[in-house]
Parts: sequence; C-alpha cells; structure tokens
Amino acid sequence: MRRVVFMGTPDFAVPTLASLHENKYQLVGVVTQPDRPKGRGQKLAASPVKEFALAHGLPVYQPERAKEPAFVSQLRALAPDVIVVVAYGQILSAEILTLPPYGCINVHASLLPKYRGAAPIHWAVINGETVTGVTTMHMDRGMDTGDMILKAEVPITCTDTTGSLHDKLAPAGARLLLQTLQQAAAGTAPREKQDGTQATYAPLLKREHERLDWGRTAQVLDCQIRGLNPWPGAF
Repeated sequence: MRRVVFMGTPDFAVPTLASLHENKYQLVGVVTQPDRPKGRGQKLAASPVKEFALAHGLPVYQPERAKEPAFVSQLRALAPDVIVVVAYGQILSAEILTLPPYGCINVHASLLPKYRGAAPIHWAVINGETVTGVTTMHMDRGMDTGDMILKAEVPITCTDTTGSLHDKLAPAGARLLLQTLQQAAAGTAPREKQDGTQATYAPLLKREHERLDWGRTAQVLDCQIRGLNPWPGAF
C-alpha cells in the first residue's frame, strides 16, 4: 500500500499529510477545498493543506464538488491504493468510498462513537471532558459512523483551550494514521463496529453557543470560554 490520495483542508490535516510525505508514501494527489476569500480584504486564500502540498511539489486538486463525475474520473485515473481523509469538508459519494482497494480511511478528532460531527474538539472542552482522542475509521455514507480501526487517547487538562487541544490531537492523529496504514497493509488492522447507542454529537457552532449565561456555575463558564478559544470566542 503505497499510492495514496490525501483529502483534507485545515491546519488539523497538515501533520497527517506531512507524515505521509516524510514516510515516503507516494502521494499521487492532494485534494482540498477551493481557495476562499479571507480576511478584511476578502482576497482568495489557499487552504493550509494546499500550501503544504505546493511547497513540497505535490499535485493538488480542488473540485467544487468532489462527487462530480469529472472529478471521480480523475480520481480513478490516479489509481490510489487508499484515500486518507482528514477534515476535508465535503461529503464523499459511494463511488469514491469504494474506489480504492483499501477504501477511504478517516482520522477523526474524538474517541468515536462520542462526538461525531464537525466540531468534536470544541465540544469536548465545552462539555468538561477530561479525556478525548483520535480515531481512525473506514468511511461509509454516514456522518462518522464507519467501522473503527484504531484509537489513541489524549488527556484534556483544566487549562486546555480548543486551540491547545487541537495542537495535541493533530500530531496524535498523524501518528495513528501511520500505524493504521501499516497494520492495514499487513492485514492485522482491527475492525470494530460503532455502538450507535453510545453516540454523541458535535454540531457546528452557532451564535447561540457563544453567549455566556452568567447564571451558570463558574466551572461551566470556564469550560465554555476555553472551548470557544481561540475561535469563535464567547461573549
């Protein structure tokens, strides 16, 4: 298993991409979201994943919609052994999920089935968890519902913010992904179905989640403030 297509967009995905590159996997394609307007001037800006890929001479693909037939054909032509997905930001079609021999393997920033969804790091801190982690899983059509492969726990301290926890989980995810690929290639990777009755969810944050209710306890407010730091902030 050497030919890899990587799909990811934000800072969280970069350590995993870097680890694959450093460990001499053949990155036949790096797929990331299209450039978006950013900052006060609203100038188009590349994603962190694109910036890394270009700096290291890796081929970049930026489809508006990954499930479009033209892009799926491009992907098939790359003949990946596996597709690695880390916070890509688009839903993948069944055609893509079943394209590579080893499937699509995702790195998720929680101990599944807890905190399925888009904002697992924020909600782990907001909810006062003392431990979280990363999970690798075989992707299916559901939202973080695929069979789990490996997990690694990461403690949450009483001073951790979403920012500091992010910076612990991102390299932990990179290490776990390498272990996962090694075991998958050797045929020794475990595969465990998720217990849906134990699932919790981490939805995108809304404006209402940023508002502080001063009638709550100091501990609850502290977790909320740390969970919204550095983004989007509490008020």
